[in-house]
Amino acid sequence: MSPKLNVIIVEDEYHSRETLRSFLQEYCPEVEVLDTASNVTEAVEKISQQRPDLVFMDIELQTGTGFEVLQKVQHLDFHLIFTTAFEHYAIKAIKFSSIDYLLKPIDLEELIISVQKAKKLRESENRKILLENLLSNIKDGTKENRKICLSTAEGIEFIPTKEILFCEANGSYTDFHLTDRRKLVVSKNLKEYENMLQDSNFMRVHNSFLINLGEVKKFVRAEGGYILMNNDKQVSISPGKREEFLKRMGF
Repeated sequence: MSPKLNVIIVEDEYHSRETLRSFLQEYCPEVEVLDTASNVTEAVEKISQQRPDLVFMDIELQTGTGFEVLQKVQHLDFHLIFTTAFEHYAIKAIKFSSIDYLLKPIDLEELIISVQKAKKLRESENRKILLENLLSNIKDGTKENRKICLSTAEGIEFIPTKEILFCEANGSYTDFHLTDRRKLVVSKNLKEYENMLQDSNFMRVHNSFLINLGEVKKFVRAEGGYILMNNDKQVSISPGKREEFLKRMGF
């Protein structure tokens, strides 16, 4: 039997903190709650001293944010699950970095799944890389400087969004076509990346294509119309998307 995951809960609301502790103790036998913290200073101190395997981190604390805790902790050698009551800008940065998160009120089934994921990643060196990329996206949070975390069969890659030419649906997978001519195959569907990239100058122009508008070379009106990307790949455009595309391109 593998050792239990040592957990610290960072949460400033007493009821939320104790509910999460109770859920973990009753329904997640693979974890042991070492301690809790209710503010930034306390969280940094306890994480640094106790070096947990897993931290549940509230994003918005009364004394600051969970991101401030991460910036002040020297050893980013733990798995992180964010908890938040708000769907806002921070969630996008979290998704870009493939960090797990739970929306409050926490759903028990989702909690159990998240703990199982943390257990599988226990010995993974990727934990630190994911957290460092998250902090980079938060610090340099302009849309142009964002890096998206893509998990492929070969490993994890962090790709600047400006280096993505277009994304192509491939069943339940997505093919990323990059400016350096590489193609990465990722095991998430195109809709998920549409939601992530739509405010980074990307547009879903067809059921099968999500394109970087900054990498469009030409719009060809012949044959019903299609888009030519900077790598000379022809991309189909749906008739219902043509007007919006031309408007966004300034025509």
